[in-house]
Amino acid sequence: MRQVFLDTETTGLSPESGDRIIEIGCIELVNRRLTGRSKHFYVNPQRPNSDDALKIHGLTDDFLADKPLFAAVADELVEFLQGAEIVIHNAAFDVGFMDAEFARLGRPPFASMVSKVTDTLSLAREMYPGKSNSLDALCRRLEVDNSNRTLHGALLDAGLLAEVYIRMTRGQDSLVIDVAQADAGSAINGVAIDLSSFELIIVEPSAEELAAHARVLADLDKASGGRTLWRQERAEPAMA
Repeated sequence: MRQVFLDTETTGLSPESGDRIIEIGCIELVNRRLTGRSKHFYVNPQRPNSDDALKIHGLTDDFLADKPLFAAVADELVEFLQGAEIVIHNAAFDVGFMDAEFARLGRPPFASMVSKVTDTLSLAREMYPGKSNSLDALCRRLEVDNSNRTLHGALLDAGLLAEVYIRMTRGQDSLVIDVAQADAGSAINGVAIDLSSFELIIVEPSAEELAAHARVLADLDKASGGRTLWRQERAEPAMA
């Protein structure tokens, strides 16, 4: 399963009023694991930022003046997104801006280019009704480190969203790629792993621990009316 986590920054809140995309960040996961592939674009919006938007992302008009137009990055962006499930926080906002940018180029709507769009804001509202479900709030609730997020940034926010999504959907605790672990007799990359050189340390229980264990078993036996499995096994005659 291929997913792309996407975020944008814009000159304002309304594509209908002519606000434009100024930054796009995308991070790819395959089978819920980071692949290391990403896309990041700054875009010249051909119009000034609103003061409120500038306070959020800090991308000044002077900084954006020499950046490529959306038309110049559209093909590369579509190639990266095509066929993937796109995961966005408050998807209606970003998709609305994407649709407006593609419409200017005479291209079809954003959703027609991808397999599906998943809105993590909708997921969060179902999971945490009545609570704040901003990306920052979800990071705090799910213990995702967002200490570097002093200003909004599309690539940074896409990465945080990926961490939040994984924890929301309980697939694993983190996006850190674990080193593969194998049982005895298995292989990694075709190489058998010999565990015979490792010494298994056995820690014997103390008398107090054995007595405490016996009390727990007795309580379980009493609670089950004498139907515990270990009593049944002890009652079976030894095989000849």
